[in-house]
Amino acid sequence: MSLLYKNDKLGEYPESWYTATSEPLAPLGRLKGETRADVCVVGGGYTGLSAALHLAQAGLDVVLVEAQRVGFGASGRNGGQVGSGYNMSQRTLERKMGKEAAHHLWDMAEEAKSLTRTLVAQHTPEARYLPGIIHADWHAKEVNHSHREAEYLSKNYGYEDIELLDREGLRSVLGAPAYQGGFIDWGAGHLHPLRFSLGLARAAIKAGVRIFETSPVHNISHGKAVTVRTDRGRIIAENAVLACNGYLGGLDRKVAARVMPINNFIVATEPLGDRAKDILAKDVAVADSKFVVNYFRLSEDGRLLFGGGESYGTRFPRDIVSKVRKPMEQVFPQLKDVRIDYAWGGTLAITASRMPCFLRSAPNVWNASGYSGHGVAMATLAGKIIAQAIQGDTTRFDLLAKAPLPRFPGGPAFAQPILALAMTWYSMRDRMGI
Repeated sequence: MSLLYKNDKLGEYPESWYTATSEPLAPLGRLKGETRADVCVVGGGYTGLSAALHLAQAGLDVVLVEAQRVGFGASGRNGGQVGSGYNMSQRTLERKMGKEAAHHLWDMAEEAKSLTRTLVAQHTPEARYLPGIIHADWHAKEVNHSHREAEYLSKNYGYEDIELLDREGLRSVLGAPAYQGGFIDWGAGHLHPLRFSLGLARAAIKAGVRIFETSPVHNISHGKAVTVRTDRGRIIAENAVLACNGYLGGLDRKVAARVMPINNFIVATEPLGDRAKDILAKDVAVADSKFVVNYFRLSEDGRLLFGGGESYGTRFPRDIVSKVRKPMEQVFPQLKDVRIDYAWGGTLAITASRMPCFLRSAPNVWNASGYSGHGVAMATLAGKIIAQAIQGDTTRFDLLAKAPLPRFPGGPAFAQPILALAMTWYSMRDRMGI
């Protein structure tokens, strides 16, 4: 059974706090029969919606097909963090790609945040973009490294938006006694991810994009024109955009060898009332230094939205609350036995290098996925970059396509068990403080 249906019902959003606090679009209907377009976009998350919006604004005829509902996947379920850079440090990018390329990549990551803020302001202010992400170090030895990295960005990239925090400085903002220090990145931020997805969809429709939901793609034929087939119809287009992330399945084997779906989980507590200010004194998001990262923030109604725990099989655990409660109580022992009102899982995608996967599987078939935890901003920019490439300017797409992107060992058939073994090892290192 496809990942699209193993953990979810056809045409339904998960029972998350995000779903409960969003106003979904009326169902957009299935694709039936044959239609033609300049571009067919497969996937209704940030990448697909951004690509469709930017292409339609440039005057192209665009059809978007989504197997479930727009914003159904990771784009409507994630932690909402609009982070800086990539899940690979700038120093490492310099070593692997050279300083000039690393600087261009940094500029793109900065544009990704700016574009996200702009789209929120223009199309979906209810997504409530707010500035500030804390990086919280679990071990004392990590603090100096974090501060050195921040200072490197300041000196070599002119990035001055980071406020360094020692242990006491962090404790003044974050009521989690285990953390030893870190910093606040005021150039980063956070938002309501599902509202952002829905706002992009409304903007795309207004720009002329034809969107079809509950229309899973099961086959793509390459050629001078691309034929995209769903259960009940087909689209013939000059270009296709595959924006499927963790739900790609077998649509593109070149991408599947480099992009691995994993599951992550979030809970929303009961409203904390006066206790909320003792959890976070500022309305910022937090991500910590663990390899299996904990990430959290307060909701607009005073709940703690806490993400933690990963799984590498295809099914979500039966008891998501217990899976996430353990790391949550480790970070916030004062919330032991707090009531959990919502718990949900989501499938995202990572790459072996943790750099996003930009790849052309044919001259007119464009892929972007595998954002490895940095998807809110970068996936949004990816759509714009693909739109530019389809219109003839491939400069930025080609640079991102040169980022280190090894295949997972053993190919798709063996990647998940190998990944599970590796992640178990890193989880053990987290617990041991190595």
